Amino acid sequence: MTGCLGLASSLLPLPPLYLTRALGPQVAACPQQRLHRQEGPAPSPPWVTGRMGDMANSSIEFHPKPQQQREGPHAGGFGCTLAELRSLMELRGAEALQKVQEAYGDVSGLCRRLKTSPTEGLADNANDLEKRRQIYGQNFIPPKQPKTFLQLVWEALQDVTLIILEVAAIVSLGLSFYAPPGEESEACGNVSAGAEDEGEAEAGWIEGAAILLSVTCVVLVTAFNDWSKERQFRGLQSRIEQEQRFSVIRDGQLLQVPVAALVVGDIAQVKYGDLLPADGVLIQGNDLKVDESSLTGESDHVRKAADRDPMLLSGTHVMEGSGRMVVTAVGVNSQTGIIFTLLGAGGEEEEKKDKKGKQQDGAMESSQTKAKKQDGAVAMEMQPLKSAEGGEMEEREKKKGSVPKKEKSVLQGKLTKLAVQIGKAGLVMSAITVIILVLYFVIETFVVDGRVWLAECTPVYVQYFVKFFIIGVTVLVVAVPEGLPLAVTISLAYSVKKMMRDNNLVRHLDACETMGNATAICSDKTGTLTTNRMTVVQSYLGDTHHKEVPAPSTLSPKILDLLVHAISINSAYTTKILPPEKEGALPRQVGNKTECALLGFILDLKRDFQPVREQIPEEKLYKVYTFNSVRKSMSTVIRMPDGGFRLFSKGASEILLKKCTNTLNGDGELRGFRPRDRDDMVKKIIEPMACDGLRTICIAYRDFPATQEPDWDNESEVVGDLTCIAVVGIEDPVRPEVPEAIRKCQRAGITVRMVTGDNINTARAIAAKCGIIHPGEDFLCLEGKEFNRRIRNEKGEIEQERLDKVWPKLRVLARSSPTDKHTLVKGIIDSSTGEQRQVVAVTGDGTNDGPALKKADVGFAMGIAGTDVAKEASDIILTDDNFTSIVKAVMWGRNVYDSISKFLQFQLTVNVVAVIVAFTGACITQDSPLKAVQMLWVNLIMDTFASLALATEPPTESLLLRKPYGRDKPLISRTMMKNILGHAVYQLTVIFTLLFVGELFFDIDSGRNAPLHSPPSEHYTIIFNTFVMMQLFNEINARKIHGERNVFHGIFSNPIFCTIVLGTFAIQIVIVQFGGKPFSCSPLSTEQWLWCLFVGVGELVWGQVIATIPTSQLKCLKEAGHGPGKDEMTDEELAEGEEEIDHAERELRRGQILWFRGLNRIQTQIRVVKAFRSSLYEGLEKPESKTSIHNFMATPEFLINDYTHNIPLIDDTDVDENEERLRAPPPPSPNQNNNAIDSGIYLSAHGTKSATSSVFSPRPSSPLHSVETSL
Repeated sequence: MTGCLGLASSLLPLPPLYLTRALGPQVAACPQQRLHRQEGPAPSPPWVTGRMGDMANSSIEFHPKPQQQREGPHAGGFGCTLAELRSLMELRGAEALQKVQEAYGDVSGLCRRLKTSPTEGLADNANDLEKRRQIYGQNFIPPKQPKTFLQLVWEALQDVTLIILEVAAIVSLGLSFYAPPGEESEACGNVSAGAEDEGEAEAGWIEGAAILLSVTCVVLVTAFNDWSKERQFRGLQSRIEQEQRFSVIRDGQLLQVPVAALVVGDIAQVKYGDLLPADGVLIQGNDLKVDESSLTGESDHVRKAADRDPMLLSGTHVMEGSGRMVVTAVGVNSQTGIIFTLLGAGGEEEEKKDKKGKQQDGAMESSQTKAKKQDGAVAMEMQPLKSAEGGEMEEREKKKGSVPKKEKSVLQGKLTKLAVQIGKAGLVMSAITVIILVLYFVIETFVVDGRVWLAECTPVYVQYFVKFFIIGVTVLVVAVPEGLPLAVTISLAYSVKKMMRDNNLVRHLDACETMGNATAICSDKTGTLTTNRMTVVQSYLGDTHHKEVPAPSTLSPKILDLLVHAISINSAYTTKILPPEKEGALPRQVGNKTECALLGFILDLKRDFQPVREQIPEEKLYKVYTFNSVRKSMSTVIRMPDGGFRLFSKGASEILLKKCTNTLNGDGELRGFRPRDRDDMVKKIIEPMACDGLRTICIAYRDFPATQEPDWDNESEVVGDLTCIAVVGIEDPVRPEVPEAIRKCQRAGITVRMVTGDNINTARAIAAKCGIIHPGEDFLCLEGKEFNRRIRNEKGEIEQERLDKVWPKLRVLARSSPTDKHTLVKGIIDSSTGEQRQVVAVTGDGTNDGPALKKADVGFAMGIAGTDVAKEASDIILTDDNFTSIVKAVMWGRNVYDSISKFLQFQLTVNVVAVIVAFTGACITQDSPLKAVQMLWVNLIMDTFASLALATEPPTESLLLRKPYGRDKPLISRTMMKNILGHAVYQLTVIFTLLFVGELFFDIDSGRNAPLHSPPSEHYTIIFNTFVMMQLFNEINARKIHGERNVFHGIFSNPIFCTIVLGTFAIQIVIVQFGGKPFSCSPLSTEQWLWCLFVGVGELVWGQVIATIPTSQLKCLKEAGHGPGKDEMTDEELAEGEEEIDHAERELRRGQILWFRGLNRIQTQIRVVKAFRSSLYEGLEKPESKTSIHNFMATPEFLINDYTHNIPLIDDTDVDENEERLRAPPPPSPNQNNNAIDSGIYLSAHGTKSATSSVFSPRPSSPLHSVETSL
């Protein structure tokens, strides 16, 4: 239990809505440990009776508020208090049913107490709703406090190079105030020579102050960036939450209200695919099954029925069926909210708790104080954990939970690695610079000039050494590309913001950039490629095939009546056709689109469905078998006036026709329907419809006599022996913009595959219309069964080799189950046939698409048609459900990649030049031609400003004309390397010419070998100015990285770029003309300025020269910035699988790693022992769920970021995966010494994803997880 809380406490960063996804079985089981475990009547729960015995080891204690309940069982005039409802929701199954009957009579009694009507719902009255919110709370769980700006500033100050600079600046400041006695100055060498003019010696402090000022600038800019990123992210989060709506009945009308607006007493409609936003009691349900694994850890679906188990809990997923519930608890009082409160929805509680220690008066924390005043809620107080071991565990879990907050991706991995390499090189260069300067000074002063070190000269000498040290640090500052992470952040944040306009709501930042590398898209058909506005265009009624909607007069009244009843009753009552909003528009379709098409068909036959529904309301339906992907049909049973039953069924024609034994002839009389007739019908009616791209639906019925009631649970028996009424062909036209979008994808090297549940002929026809398949090409169109037959061996196991023969040519997968979709996606991702690993994007809308969406590199969920479960599992939500938005996402993804490359090309040119100039200058003239403050300014231009300018380039269509880069393409291509080195040569030539012969050319004093504190020289100012001018013009060159000639193309479409270039130029003029001593600048004349500009513009000309040299001739150039390959997975990376980004800041040395590994191993063993103990005593896990310790280690259920078990797979893929896992080499067990070697082999041997991806995006299935868990 203690571990359970600790685990949960690390979840705080998650927004309330997504809590359930992350609360694994352990945590969520806290408040209801005893669920589903007891046979027979259970004792009432400890927190109701106040008994503490059962929970002695728990760190939570509940105190019923003394006497407060007495004062009014009718809080605010309602018949139930908050505490009553809360204790009611703690019960399950028969126990809950009994409690409802004892306390309220039945559910409608509860509704009366809550002053609501089970059919009409609440009155839509603002005062009443507000009153309910005051008494029972709002449906909102307060999020964690964001970091303040000052905290972000403090974090930015932690940068090592900045700290070194600050120290150096402070030392320099301190020394500048120490003036050595005048008369000795001669004795100390040429220290103060020239310092007397203008009394400049007093201005020695300026340099230190200027460095501090520039450090402040850098820190503020970084903090501001972090702050705005955090703010954007919260905005995005709240937008996702606002988009979440739920169906409630108010005033008898079905409304979609935002989840936060739900109140206690609302009557909510629940249906397949919903994520329940509040706790409630079921009033009426059809075949309702709920996945409660997010709260209880039980993966089996729980059947819910008003007479068996009516309790519905927030955060659980509806997997099947539909129903209505009355909301009984919202927000912090719902089951999810209670867990959240236990976790303390923010750090403040932790602190308060520490102060309070074990006081037990505990009113709930801030989020609840308001609710507190009105109700007699069960007061809760979390106490510091009792056992030391538990405390340590909680701490560790907390740390572990805070790690995955940093989302990282392939790109960030490559960048981190590159930054580390550059940083190391810079460190070496700066160290050498300092050593050479010190040696040179010491030898010249004490050996050549033969001086003696005098005590009074010490401060002067120390000042020299400080100056050398500052120069060294400056070289390091310029060398370390701290702008890289900034560029990625800006680029991603900018893209995410713009993608919102293109109907892509990005939930995971890295998905945006992964999309640029996508090589395959597996798309749904309905609603993505098609308009999802369905209409019946052909029908087969009474032995006649109608090519358009028949006139009602031509049909037999019996058939027509049966058809109207079959469609009106056997479809969700939430599905309706409403009048159009605007004059002349199409009628509005609400609910399931296929059902809308059938209802529309009734209206076209001049009949109405509403009177039938009023005559037989939803409560009177006797039994409903709701649609799911296994049945592929839906059936409803009603009771006939004579006491018999009638079953209506509709579903995929080839499936239902197999169950039909009769059909209706033209007069509406029964006629036998033999298998031979069925084959005839398929050939003559169904296949021609399907070849026109129509979806065929069969509508049938069956009568049961009153004598004996059938066994409704025996579904195959009940839904059989049917009579076919009609077969209809439903058209769902292809979206007009889709064929063009698919053509763009194919041109960009992306294969589009269609995965659909439809008939193969329908699917093939639509695929041809979309341009997914072209006549004469070599492609495969398979049905799910055939697909499975081809990829499974005799034992029924999936074999990757077989899959590799199928997927490259597969374009259409029809009649596929969600499991097939998952198998296909997994197969393509795991395949190693091509020259690079496939990056797969998947679209999905149904609950059962969850596993495929999670498995894919990028999962797209439908914003309109998608269920909550699909949105939970996705990376990007398509707000308009349109395939063209996916193409936009590809464009943005590629643009992010290119923006980073542009920035790198610019940054590295500056780095190379600045480091070499500072280094050689220091060695030859004992003084860097570029001063510390100037270097910091250059650093600001090239890091912060350039990353802003180059990372915000808008995408162009030309991005879609090239093939995807793939995972292992280096960041710096040969062309970029050519540009970097080419421009560096030009810049170095210019600067060294100016340094050594500049004074002759401009006829000015030489600035070389100037003494300490001498005034700034024109000579060095010209060098600095020329350097900056060259960078500015090179920034324009950096806009193109593929060797294009026109570097100005589209420059005005990016106002940020223009602003930054012109702004930098303006500031540069101010610095040079008025910077004076702090910037070591002396004002220049117009002629000198023109020369500087002339040299700068030379960059553009030189760029054209470089572009003429063909890259293919330069074999000697190396590429750089690869992702770590499979064989170079270093120990450090394994040890820090999670914390890849921090890798740059602290590359752990080997000894440390061994030490960490030892610690981790002990911790893992403790965790294993604990988990086993808890599973033995508390029965938290089913014993068979972990077969061996190996599996225990390999199943990362103890890592917070593994969510797979929330959405169980249908069929037997689970079994296959487990078998595969068992067949794979076992992960290193906790008592092996050669852990790293072991895991390395394990990684390459079992290529679930390429090593790159597994390091940078630990996914539940990647073997890296098992390595992490065991390390």
